Amino acid sequence: MPLCEVRSPEDVIELVEEIGFLPFFANDVPGFSIEECCPPELWFSGEVDGPWEWKGPIARSLRCVYGKFFKGKAMFISRDWFPDFANLRRDGYDFDARFNDGLASYKDREVYEAVAENKYLLSKELKRMLDYRKGGKKGFDTVITRLQMQTYVCISDFVYMLDKFGAPYGWGVAEYATPEALLGGDFVTSAYRRDPEESGERIARHLKAVFPDISEDRLRAII
Repeated sequence: MPLCEVRSPEDVIELVEEIGFLPFFANDVPGFSIEECCPPELWFSGEVDGPWEWKGPIARSLRCVYGKFFKGKAMFISRDWFPDFANLRRDGYDFDARFNDGLASYKDREVYEAVAENKYLLSKELKRMLDYRKGGKKGFDTVITRLQMQTYVCISDFVYMLDKFGAPYGWGVAEYATPEALLGGDFVTSAYRRDPEESGERIARHLKAVFPDISEDRLRAII
């Protein structure tokens, strides 16, 4: 199915709510990305906001969950489909159980716990807190991406630094949170009553209905 053109954060939210999942960048499913749905003139125009600036407002809406969920790259997931997606990716584990079974590293645990305990934490604050700075620990990007791929952490906003005149500048700094902090623990884990494989099948059937001409293997690569 051809996806509609998006020209605003609300357009993106409505499209994500309609199809459930929307990667930010082009991928193996033609047309299935914000990159391909948004007109070129809205990218880095300098005059109007475009997809890079929309990410924060969309995440703040709580109608979508945003993070590096798709092959280590950014994707929006609708609120309705996130519990099944989390159930599949977590394989039924909450983070503590995953760590206790030896399936998560100490680095993963300290990053996850820092985010969970602080509720909202900018990436620069998280790196400073855990000494992921020049001359300190290595591998922050690998850890934070893995935690997002497993759905234990997501991006709740992008915060812009202000100059001496109070004007925002530069790229927005990612703010991390747990999905439970954003949407509520009972909601996020509401699909745990299903086997993870069942959640995967539900998502696969849904995507096949949205993209009937795309092979099941290519669609399953998304989840």
